[in-house]
Amino acid sequence: MLKYILPLVLFIIMAIFLAIGLNLKPSEIPSPLLDKPAPVFSAPTLQAPQEKLATADLKGQVWVFNVWASWCVSCRQEHPVLNGLAQQKAVTIIGLNYKDDPAAAKNWLASLGNPYNVSIMDQDGRIGLDWGVYGVPETFVMDKKGIVRYKHTGPVSPADVQNIFLPLIAQLQAEAP
Repeated sequence: MLKYILPLVLFIIMAIFLAIGLNLKPSEIPSPLLDKPAPVFSAPTLQAPQEKLATADLKGQVWVFNVWASWCVSCRQEHPVLNGLAQQKAVTIIGLNYKDDPAAAKNWLASLGNPYNVSIMDQDGRIGLDWGVYGVPETFVMDKKGIVRYKHTGPVSPADVQNIFLPLIAQLQAEAP
């Protein structure tokens, strides 16, 4: 009797875990960085590698940090959405070109449009590691004090911009520095 019940119990347990897993939303993966200062970086910019951008340069403004790469299929999917967000001029958008060839990245932006105020290079992935990036695209929203207020995993959709990003950006813009 036990040899029939044990497999049935194991099957039921596996089915429960599968059902739970199917209801998870990967874009809502919590980040240990939330409500903490943004990881510090100083990196060469993609368009002018002799120039650097650092987190300290962004203090006092709300900014979006988008991790992208020219080899990333999902990045191509979200790119028109970021171009649309950039056209609204609601926020500074900083790109982190992650583990990419600079020439390929420049060509990609030239052909698809450049939504970034500045894009920095992270060829070895160290900045991404500091930010807890485990896949691209990932997008973070920082407040005026440089605190991470939101993390979005996966491609940003037009609905995400309207329902999450723009309301949060407006709220953060209204806060005192």
